[in-house]
Amino acid sequence: ARDTDGDLKADRKDLVTDTYGQEFANVEHNANTLLWALDNWIHTSEVDTFLRLKKGQFEVRKTLSRGQWGASQDDAGRIYRNTNQSALFVDIVPTPYFTRNPHLLRTRGSYETLGGEDLNRTWPVRPTRGVNRGYQDGILRPDGTLSSYTAVCAPTVYRGTALPSDLYGSVFVAEPAGNLVSRIVVEDDGTMLRGRKAYEGAEFLASSDERFRPVFLSSAPDGLLYVVDMYHGIIQHKGYITEYLRDQILSRKLESPSGYGRIYRVIHEGSQRDARVPALSKASSAELVETLAHPNGWWRDTAQRILVERDDKSIAGGLKERAEKAPDWRTRLHAMWVLDAMDAIEPSTVIQALEDPLRDVRVSGVRLAERWLGESGTPVQAALLRRLEDQDWAVRRQVAATIGELPADAAPRISAAVTLLERHGDDPITTDAVLSGLNGSEEAVLQRLLQSPEPTRQRSTAAALLAATIIKSGRQDRIEMLLQTGAGERPEWQVEALLAGAEAALLSGPMPGTARRGAGRGGASAAASTAPGGRAGPGSTPAFAKTEPTPPPAPAARAATAAVPLSREPAALLALAAAGGERGGRAEALLARLTWPGKAVKAGDPPAAAALTPEEQKRFEEGRTVYTNLCVACHQEDGQGREKIAPTLIGSGFALGPDGVPVRVLLNGKEGAVGLMPPLGAVLTDEQIASVLTYVRRSWGHEAPPVEPATVATVRKAVTDRTRAWTEAELKGLAQ
Repeated sequence: ARDTDGDLKADRKDLVTDTYGQEFANVEHNANTLLWALDNWIHTSEVDTFLRLKKGQFEVRKTLSRGQWGASQDDAGRIYRNTNQSALFVDIVPTPYFTRNPHLLRTRGSYETLGGEDLNRTWPVRPTRGVNRGYQDGILRPDGTLSSYTAVCAPTVYRGTALPSDLYGSVFVAEPAGNLVSRIVVEDDGTMLRGRKAYEGAEFLASSDERFRPVFLSSAPDGLLYVVDMYHGIIQHKGYITEYLRDQILSRKLESPSGYGRIYRVIHEGSQRDARVPALSKASSAELVETLAHPNGWWRDTAQRILVERDDKSIAGGLKERAEKAPDWRTRLHAMWVLDAMDAIEPSTVIQALEDPLRDVRVSGVRLAERWLGESGTPVQAALLRRLEDQDWAVRRQVAATIGELPADAAPRISAAVTLLERHGDDPITTDAVLSGLNGSEEAVLQRLLQSPEPTRQRSTAAALLAATIIKSGRQDRIEMLLQTGAGERPEWQVEALLAGAEAALLSGPMPGTARRGAGRGGASAAASTAPGGRAGPGSTPAFAKTEPTPPPAPAARAATAAVPLSREPAALLALAAAGGERGGRAEALLARLTWPGKAVKAGDPPAAAALTPEEQKRFEEGRTVYTNLCVACHQEDGQGREKIAPTLIGSGFALGPDGVPVRVLLNGKEGAVGLMPPLGAVLTDEQIASVLTYVRRSWGHEAPPVEPATVATVRKAVTDRTRAWTEAELKGLAQ
């Protein structure tokens, strides 16, 4: 929207994209946030769309949906987001890199959690019984206070100058359900960023007023921190309100009053507030270049944005000087990224950045080098490849992502990938960043790794993940070639790596690199994406740590998942199965997930599903629309779910078992370890519930029977008087 006549009213509107949010989607999980970041992309939350203004036109970029409400950036341009129950995640590797390879088991590096239970504990100063699941054990303490976040939002990196200097770089988050604002200190431990609460058993700001509802925070141009208070008794969306919360609302008349929202300015006794009214839109381009050195991040960010919007190349010389010589590294970053947006950045500037003594300048240098990587043998490419020896964890991980921009199948790209995986294959972030850039080239890298007869943890884990990614591609020729790789006499570690990769891809087996339990089961499930940064989003289980076993999919669910077709029998796998023993049993389990001409049908093999009738196919397509509008924000487009919000639907016994079970879940909701599945019986008709369940039960390789509207009507009548969500124990009983 544009104001073309200066009356402060938008009089021109141009459609940029129709992918930002859904009109009828759940408000708690709809697209939000438009953060113009250091890299000049407009970053979002709860949607898979980024935007960029280039030469006066907006570009739309596909990414992975991350976050729930709000986003912020630090001085280095790292993006921070959160979910309602987990305070803080950060992109160590920018998320769009992971869209290059849709066959990844996980996406570590994107949306990395910065803390666990300690970080997510809350300390209200009043009883907070009016929270949605306050009746559950562990949600409230004995004194009635919220024990951990349940509605945390609006992560904001404080980059101002008017509060005490030790607050600079802290991340503030709002928790409206707990009537508080938290401060999180982010620290570098030499291998990763970590977050910790700034105060032991206390919060930065907490209120005794139940209607104090902080929902947004801002690091402001005057150098202070601003808090937006919704000031209302109810913050829960109506579709999620439990009977418990409804009773709390009515007992204390929390539905009123309305219209009392306010904005607070947080000051300090020694604060020197910058009272100037910003007018950067009226500043000259030369003045904006000078503003890139301002100590307050708001001023630097805004100056950068306006310079990019103007695209005034007359100041390129001044920008180049600051990019190379400014004493403040933050100024150098801003200047480089403005030059990049203007297509005026020079190789010499990037090469200098790649050699900068400061880590965050080198990281940006690596990203900025990508525009020259399509040409072989350039000085920029040589300077980039020298960073393979960089000892800094952040630089190494960015290099791992950036080498994927080298020409496909070219020797430098393959060699760089092998080098990083040989050295750091046990670092999940580095490994996933490398794999993100290898779509279609995994075999070349895998064969290089398999040339060594000696096992290492790095080599074994990387080989298994490469094998899994090849199988996840679904390409018959690639899968058959991989299975043939296991033929003949191979070192023990190679057989184990190929087996582990196949199990992860075909059997929801352990994530390669995790501890194994029993006959190949246990560990972090690849399909469930329980490792942080899984394609479904992050989880709480470190990808290379010992874990408790996760149960395999229920037999009914596994039987409802389509087998992978081959053109001929997998001789190597059949030979391994015939040899018997523990590995023979694992090979048998894999063979049950494969089919080929002439294969004898065995007990436990997935049955062929009947084709959908025209009526059922129509229901399937209608279900796709319902899923896109209501379900995709939580369960994701690929059905893999989101950590601490929604479980994976892939191979789910509840989704694919007897149809009365998923119908009950949609009608009444479901309680579980992940969170509350809201009741949708009042929102969806019988036909819509049957349609969306048919879609889920016949998508992502599933071959479970479709659901009939008449079935939904029968179940709806049977549960008319039920007011509570179903528990997992109840549903398991119904499924038997």
